Amino acid sequence: MGLPMARNVLKAGFPLSVTNRTIAKAEPLRAAGATVCATPKEVASRSDVVVTMVTSSPDVEAVTFGPDGIADGAHDGLLAVDMSTISPDVTRDIAKRAEQLGFRTVDAPVSGGEVGAVEARLSIMIGGDDADVERAMPLFRAMGKTIVHMGLHGAGQATKLANQIAVAVDNLGMAEALVFAASQGIDLRKAREVIASGAGGSWAMVNYAPKILEGDFAPGFMVDLQQKDLRLVLDAAYASKTPLSGTGLAHELYTSLQRRGEGSLGNHALIKAIERLAGIDARAKKKT
Repeated sequence: MGLPMARNVLKAGFPLSVTNRTIAKAEPLRAAGATVCATPKEVASRSDVVVTMVTSSPDVEAVTFGPDGIADGAHDGLLAVDMSTISPDVTRDIAKRAEQLGFRTVDAPVSGGEVGAVEARLSIMIGGDDADVERAMPLFRAMGKTIVHMGLHGAGQATKLANQIAVAVDNLGMAEALVFAASQGIDLRKAREVIASGAGGSWAMVNYAPKILEGDFAPGFMVDLQQKDLRLVLDAAYASKTPLSGTGLAHELYTSLQRRGEGSLGNHALIKAIERLAGIDARAKKKT
C-alpha cells in the first residue's frame, strides 16, 4: 500500500523523502524522484509532514518513538500522519505522547485495497484536530477520493475497524453465496453477475468473486492482515461489551486458514474454509 501511495504523492508534485525497514523496497521511489533516507528520524528532520504506513500498533509505536524514530527527528511544526490500521486506544496514546514532545499527529487509515492505492481513490477516514487535518488535506487529496474527518484522535481508527467488520462479513456472504450456487449446479459466472448487479451486490462480489471463480488467491490484502484487524475489532468490542456474532464467525474461519498455512493468501480465500465445510469447490468451468 505504501509504495503506490507514495508514488501518487510524488505525482502530485510534493517533494518526498522515504524510508523502509527494508531499504531496498524504497529504491523504486528513488528512481521516481524521491530521496531515500536511512531512518524515520532522517525523514522527520527533512519534512513538514511525515506519513507512516506499517502493519501493527507496536510497529507504529516503534517507528514513532523508537531509536531513530520520528520523535528523534521532530521539530517545531512537524505533523505525523499515521495511515496504518491500529488500535484506537494506542492512537490516542500516541497523540498524547507526541504532544508532550512538541509535535502533532493525525490518524488517517485507508480502505480501497491495493487497486485504490494505485489509482489514488482510497477512502480515508481521519481523526485529529481540525487545523491539523486541514493542513494535511492536500496530501490526502493526492492519495484518496473519499476523505472524511470523523472526529478527534482515534475516530479514524474506530471508523476503519467498523469498515473491516463490513469487509469480513461481506466476504463471508459472498463466499457462502458462491458455494451455495455451486451446490445447485448453476453457472457460477452468470450467478455472480446477476447477484453483483442486484441487492446482493457488494465490493467483494464485484472484485473478489471473479478472482475466486478463476482460482486466483493472490493477495491484495492478506488473510494475516485481515486477522490482525479483526483481532483489534474483537478486542474493542469486548471492552465495550458489544456483541459481533458475524465478525466472530469470520475470525474463526480465517483462523482455520491460518492453521493450514494459508495466512499469506488474499483475504477472499475465506471461501476455502466454506468450501471445505461443504465439500464443494466454487470454481467456474474453463471456457472453451
